[in-house]
Amino acid sequence: MSVIATAKAVKISPRKVGVVVALVRNRTVTEAITILEHTPRRSATAVRKAIESAVANADYNHGFQPDSLYIKEITVTPGPRYKRYKPAAFGRALPYENKTSHIRVVVDGQKRQAKKKPAKASETTKKTTKSATKKEAK
Repeated sequence: MSVIATAKAVKISPRKVGVVVALVRNRTVTEAITILEHTPRRSATAVRKAIESAVANADYNHGFQPDSLYIKEITVTPGPRYKRYKPAAFGRALPYENKTSHIRVVVDGQKRQAKKKPAKASETTKKTTKSATKKEAK
């Protein structure tokens, strides 16, 4: 089973995010975060946050070991475009679009071992604890 995290409508062009995503594809999570911390691009922080979100989901919600996680799949798709106009000479208005991206991260790894519930206390230990508490009360 794998864990998914998405960052939607990140205000960076998908082409710019795709360059950074290519650096970390098919790597371990710790390796990818180290690479992104040293990448001098604005989209590196958005990709790092999406990966950290996937790690948190895997750790807290699904019981994966954080050290064993690796990036199984990471994709960037275009998000909504914000259409705007820029004033130009002679009273004209030139259109432009602010592009956004959706970043989808899929991580996988080893599950944590489930904790064993303690065995029920035997009747003899129950009797001894009851008698000990009665003696303390006197």
